[in-house]
Amino acid sequence: MTSGDKQFFQELDQVLGKHPEKKQIMAEYQSHVYEIFAHENSSMNYDEIVKRLGTPEEIAAIWKEEAKVTPKKMQILFVVLNVLIFLSGISLTIIYNIYQVEWIEILWKRLTAVPSIIIMVYMAFWGLLGYEIGKEFGSGGLKILRRTFTYAVIPNLTLMYLIVFKLIPHEWFQPLLNGPFIIACILLTIVLYPISWIGYRWGRKASI
Repeated sequence: MTSGDKQFFQELDQVLGKHPEKKQIMAEYQSHVYEIFAHENSSMNYDEIVKRLGTPEEIAAIWKEEAKVTPKKMQILFVVLNVLIFLSGISLTIIYNIYQVEWIEILWKRLTAVPSIIIMVYMAFWGLLGYEIGKEFGSGGLKILRRTFTYAVIPNLTLMYLIVFKLIPHEWFQPLLNGPFIIACILLTIVLYPISWIGYRWGRKASI
């Protein structure tokens, strides 16, 4: 460790104070600084580090602001969003099959004609979940991601159970509810966590 980066991290340590994720933040920035300067094969003087990352005071201000976003709130946000997605789909299905609403019928036909787009949008949702947690909580966000994923995936597993055991009227979901689409949904559920994890890693890098 040179005198420049030593000074920088000493100041960062002081201004972070009693931040709950202080150790993870310090480790993230140390790793990032060494990676940058090792790649460019240049010296790590204080002014150059500040030029790249900002002053310790600026960094601490950002993380103290982000600390206001609690893990509990983040978990609730994504669990609620996932439930809302399912409720929206259920409501659309019920209205389409029971009531004769013209614009609902048009929307239903367009959605069922492009199931691949539905799958891609849903995958993007789970990638966003991981990204936001990684961006907000850095290295300490992995446990939050696992808990949030566990709670948020419950509606998915419930729907799969209802489909497999034919506890819901299959004719309501035609032409979506066919063999290939069911298999795609099962495979999608399996890869949801890896997708979230990749988003988390991306968000963690963006937080620095």
